[in-house]
Amino acid sequence: MTARFQSVAIIGTGLLGASLGLAMKQRGLAQVVHGVGRRQSSLDIALERSAIDRGHLDPKDAILDADLIVICTPAGFVPEMLDCVRDHASPNAIVTDVTSTKRTICDHAASTWQKPRRFIGSHPMAGSESFGPEHAASNLYEGRYVLVESAPNLDDVACATVHDLWESIGAITVDVDPAEHDHLLARTSHVPHIAAAAVAMLTRNQRGIRPFAGGGLRDITRVAAGRPELWRDICLTNAESVSSTLDDLIATLQEFKDAVAEEDANGLDQLFEAGRQARLDAFDENNGDST
Repeated sequence: MTARFQSVAIIGTGLLGASLGLAMKQRGLAQVVHGVGRRQSSLDIALERSAIDRGHLDPKDAILDADLIVICTPAGFVPEMLDCVRDHASPNAIVTDVTSTKRTICDHAASTWQKPRRFIGSHPMAGSESFGPEHAASNLYEGRYVLVESAPNLDDVACATVHDLWESIGAITVDVDPAEHDHLLARTSHVPHIAAAAVAMLTRNQRGIRPFAGGGLRDITRVAAGRPELWRDICLTNAESVSSTLDDLIATLQEFKDAVAEEDANGLDQLFEAGRQARLDAFDENNGDST
């Protein structure tokens, strides 16, 4: 089955939202795509890119007749948008989101939406440090995993439709419990982003740093160029898992610090080998050619 929608509302027309609009329009999955933004200038770019057909500053204007609604705002705005959708959209509308944290959002929906719930949380593992509709790409989701909420009291049709939506634009869907999602993403995305920002900050106030900033620094700090508002909200809506994962990172850094201070060559060998092996395991790389 291929998803077909008469009216789609995308709330938030940045990189992810505009890319979704482009992907759906390119594949003929939506007759009309409404985009919602906070700034008319951003909507104008999305319209120029043909990521949306109509732009709105008020979400109520976009969701009124929509049969699919996708919330693509930073995580901190999603509960407010869920309340707006619940109160103003058709009760038959199917709703999902794209945010990188799930437990806070899905718990809010579970406690405020009618059962069986037609909001199904999603998190596409796609994006970049670039943001805004000017960077949108219709193939952004192709071959990427999308983590889809698995929980009691979800509407079966809505679940199937959300899976089909993502698969129709080339993604691979995986069911996940929201709490497990947040625990794992703290380790694979949220704290690594904090670490990238912290490493980038090591270069502050260092004059003439550019000739000394090689590919390794560029690679490890790439995501630090991302949108601060987005990552602020990710930390605040996954505070427990982020905090506990930071404790683990700090403990590991302390091991490195102690080994360096004690000039412990064997200890450093073991730490670097543990990091090397963890990296290979995480990406299923069976050879030793890593940098």
